[in-house]
Amino acid sequence: MNTLSKPTNHAHSALKTEGGKVYFVGSGCGDPELLSLKAHRLLQSADVILFDALVDKTLHDYFPRRAETIYVGKRCSEHSMSQTDIGELMVSKARLGATVIRLKGGDPSIFARLAEETDLLSRHNIPFAVVPGVTAASGCSAYSGIPLTHRDCAQSVKFVTAYQQAGGADIDWKHLACESGTLVFYMGLSKITYIAHQLMAYGMDCDTAIAVVDKGSLSDQCVLISQLRSLETDLLTVELSGPAMIIVGEVVNRRASISLELLAEPCADMWALLSFG
Repeated sequence: MNTLSKPTNHAHSALKTEGGKVYFVGSGCGDPELLSLKAHRLLQSADVILFDALVDKTLHDYFPRRAETIYVGKRCSEHSMSQTDIGELMVSKARLGATVIRLKGGDPSIFARLAEETDLLSRHNIPFAVVPGVTAASGCSAYSGIPLTHRDCAQSVKFVTAYQQAGGADIDWKHLACESGTLVFYMGLSKITYIAHQLMAYGMDCDTAIAVVDKGSLSDQCVLISQLRSLETDLLTVELSGPAMIIVGEVVNRRASISLELLAEPCADMWALLSFG
């Protein structure tokens, strides 16, 4: 007989422990106003904030002044701290009774090593909770006018990391090249042409549309629309500095002309209301 079990309420159990606790919080994918109200509220309770490289600097203004802030970002080959050291730091701060905010860019559960860090906390019996954030795929597609799905041409969307650990399994290009839905590649700025070449080599139509969204949702966002066959040439016409998101599929051809100006001016009163750190 099937039985249903209630999920563990780490946030509630944290209130019953004498030790510290950890909140994994998604900061959103760039635009600081994409931070959720829950994320902002929890930030105000922080004793320690461990923040990643992709957390927008504007959000630092909303860190509580009493909190200890520690940069633990990793960009390409530039790591401020090893993953092991980050884990040890998180555990040590929580053991001292601190409320630790592990602030990650985008959403904590998408290509952000959440499982490794929560496993570590579980082994040390440290309570934790996870607060979702707007992931780059959603943010970049929305701010560039590209729908991730479309009832006529894309009934599914697949997130793929272009980054591979040494000795890790290669991407299943044969399977991806046959994908009828939308492909979204994270961490692929240095591999854009390689991605296009591999998809074509394994059978994807050379005329398939591809979009590269650089600095998605930020004021200096840049969007390149191309096709797999012409991407390498078209890349010579733009300067991309990252972070960049790559979207492949027919949905790129369904791009809408949205007005970023409508999103450009933050509500000063709202930010004043939220700034109670």
